[in-house]
Amino acid sequence: MPKFATAINCIDGRTQVPVIEFLKQNYNVDFVDLITFPGVDGVLTSNRNDVIELIKRNVEISIKAHASNLVVISGHYDCAGNPVDENTHIKQILNAVEKIKQWGFDVEVKGLWIDENWKVKELKAGQ
Repeated sequence: MPKFATAINCIDGRTQVPVIEFLKQNYNVDFVDLITFPGVDGVLTSNRNDVIELIKRNVEISIKAHASNLVVISGHYDCAGNPVDENTHIKQILNAVEKIKQWGFDVEVKGLWIDENWKVKELKAGQ
C-alpha cells in the first residue's frame, strides 16, 4: 500500500517539487497530497475562518482517503501571497503547526521553510 503525506503549501509552482522531493527523501512517502493557497502560512495564522475550514476539510480528506500520517505546512522566500520577511514567515509557520495540531487529527505535523535557493528546511519549535 502506498504511503502518503499531506502538504499545505503556497500555490507558487516553485515550491511544489522541492516540498515533494523533501518529503519523499526524508519521510519515505510515495505520494504527497497538495493543498495549496496563496500565502497559506499567513492565512492559517489569520482570522480567515472560511478558508481555514476549507483547508482543514481538505486535510481530513487526505488523512481519511489516503491514510496520510504526516501533515506539513510550508512558507517560502519571495511569497507574493504573504509578502513578509523570513522571521515573520517562520513564526507564522510554527504557529500554524500548533493550530493544525489542535484540529485533533492523529498525525504528525511539521513546519517547512523554503529558502531563496528553493532548499527545504524543517523548522523546530522555538526557532
